[in-house]
Amino acid sequence: MRKLMMAAAFALPMLGGAAMAQDTVKIGYIDPLSGGGASIGEVGFKTYQFLADELNAKGGILGKKVEIVPYDNKTNPQESLIQAQKAIDAGVRYLTQGNGSAVAIALAEFVNKYNERNPGKEVLFFNYAAVDPVLTNEKCSFSHFRWDANSDIKMAALTNYMKTVPTIKKIYLINQDYSFGESVRTAARAMLKEKRPDIEIVGDEKHPLLKITDFAPYIAKIKASGADSVITGNWGQDIALLLKAAADAGLKVNWYTYYAGGTGGPTAIKQAGLNHQVFQIAEGVANIKHESSEKFEKALRAKYDFSLFYPRAVNEMRMFAAAAEKAKSLEPVKVAAALEGMEFEVFNGGKGFMRKDDHQFFQPMYIASLGERKPDEQFDEEKTGWGWHVVAKIDTDKTVLPTTCKMTRP
Repeated sequence: MRKLMMAAAFALPMLGGAAMAQDTVKIGYIDPLSGGGASIGEVGFKTYQFLADELNAKGGILGKKVEIVPYDNKTNPQESLIQAQKAIDAGVRYLTQGNGSAVAIALAEFVNKYNERNPGKEVLFFNYAAVDPVLTNEKCSFSHFRWDANSDIKMAALTNYMKTVPTIKKIYLINQDYSFGESVRTAARAMLKEKRPDIEIVGDEKHPLLKITDFAPYIAKIKASGADSVITGNWGQDIALLLKAAADAGLKVNWYTYYAGGTGGPTAIKQAGLNHQVFQIAEGVANIKHESSEKFEKALRAKYDFSLFYPRAVNEMRMFAAAAEKAKSLEPVKVAAALEGMEFEVFNGGKGFMRKDDHQFFQPMYIASLGERKPDEQFDEEKTGWGWHVVAKIDTDKTVLPTTCKMTRP
């Protein structure tokens, strides 16, 4: 009897731990928390924590508390797979990642193989920022969902805007030397040739990912080329340091970017005096007149002292909750089925939808420039006094591009 009582006493904490695990929805955040991508990875992690708090304040997902579990991948694909396995071993069945398409491709392939080998224990991969088009084309999969517009969608929007700017005559391309950077430069060349064949591409540079600490030599090449505009998909420290080098060298050209709003970018833009000369394509910016998103922006800045760089992460987490409610389940396969084709009111207002064919989310997109604020624009960036001003909006239906995805479903 004494042995039975001791065994029962030992088992109770174990049972309590299992019950607690079942009462928690764990989302594994796999992104850089050290190394060259750490600044942007840390912002992403805190943003997801804020979103988890928002969901938990409303009762969680199906009554279960949402927990964001961080895993540092150092922006390395192989390290990402190690961290993904750690997450799965810890009971995580939902992974999210965004920084680096090479990482996303490796994770997507890993999750596919895992799910094939472990029926009934499937895992989903929620992609919030890795935008290589292959992820929703030839490498598409049932277990991968992307909430960011892919690189081709963004470049189509940017070049549609640029074709209306007659002062653009000479363009310099500078991008990171990996799959995403290659997709940016390839799409830029093709789309400019179609829409503005009179524009001359005077430079096409690739550089190592998150390894350059001084972009002065690259800026010198841009100055020497005579370019009046630059197109870049750079992100993280690679856009902040690129713009800082431009400021130091006094380079006065227009910039057409994907991620100039990342950590350090707005400060460098202000230092360079590039008043409304740096443009960014994104699914939203702070100074969009929309009551609920403005309220969210104020609350996020009050807690973390940075702006919302990922409206798409808000859409992801809220749609995850909606899909679980719709499926009445947290089983990944059932959640995935509920997400397919889902229409959703996006963070900054307007309808978005998750295309069933390839799991690419479509939403309104905005082109904005950073500079002196208009009287009715309340948000600045990085305490510079300058803020984002919308110069063009692209409605959801105008962002849709075809897919070559041939998806296999369970």
